[in-house]
Amino acid sequence: MAKIGLIDLDGRNFPNIPLMKISAFHKQKGDDVEWATIGNYDKTYISKIFTFSPDFVQGFGNYGEIIKGGTGYDIHSKLPEEIDSIRKIDYSIYPKINYSVQFFSRGCIRNCPFCVVRKKEGYIRPVEPMELNPKGGRIEVLDNNFFANPNWKDAVNLLLKWNKKVNLHGVDVRIMNEEQAFWLNKLKIDGAIHIAWDFATDNILENIKEMLKYVKSYKIICYVLIGFNTNIEQDLYRVRKLKELGIRPFVQPYRDLKNERIISQYEKDFASWVNKRERFMSFDFVDFQPRKGFKCSFYIDNKENEFNQKLKNV
Repeated sequence: MAKIGLIDLDGRNFPNIPLMKISAFHKQKGDDVEWATIGNYDKTYISKIFTFSPDFVQGFGNYGEIIKGGTGYDIHSKLPEEIDSIRKIDYSIYPKINYSVQFFSRGCIRNCPFCVVRKKEGYIRPVEPMELNPKGGRIEVLDNNFFANPNWKDAVNLLLKWNKKVNLHGVDVRIMNEEQAFWLNKLKIDGAIHIAWDFATDNILENIKEMLKYVKSYKIICYVLIGFNTNIEQDLYRVRKLKELGIRPFVQPYRDLKNERIISQYEKDFASWVNKRERFMSFDFVDFQPRKGFKCSFYIDNKENEFNQKLKNV
């Protein structure tokens, strides 16, 4: 029997599916699996999804053979097929997690320049669902583009059969049609349906309005990308339009894969205003004072081409 150590460099606030598969695989072999501390291990698996997560610094323990994986280390890293094919993942390593995580598809139909999904997972394809957490309530559906999956109807039927609340993380409103919106409304939505308005030039308002015929606006959160190829006017236009429709925006400043880009102070202030709902609902960005002696109207008053160009280049 081997002793296996696990290290989740992104923290343990959200379950790491590869590590859960690795744990299940080794436990099936009779190995002893635990979160690595100062001790002696025959093999240690280290996972990092985000490049900005701190790297592993070896302590005084004996970690044995060290295997590193995840997008944070290598965009092309993959689990061996005998591990990746496991459908009964080990939820016991995250005892505080009271929900299930699920994929019905991997990959995406899009190839957005700021996103690594297409490069890492390829074009969208259905995958066999995993078994649910025996202690789980809701289901976190992590598909990158749920309705782009050619088998999305099968996924909806299975979710309805499971009869649990659902949190959808990847709904592409640009392909939303009446049929999809109808079935979306049949699900027991918990928390929110997550859509995105990444490109300011995308005219998705009509798609959103179609969606709102079937889904209540308070059930929707819209990710808004800033700092990639937009200016202040475009950022304000998107979040103000979403507010008019009763949809909650959530701003995400752009991070590059190598984590070399420095987020500008404007982006930090804009995200701080939008993502604190009480601020966003109470007053406009121009009236936001994130620091003593500074008012965000400065960004609007200094919106000449030179200033906007600086924002794009930061």
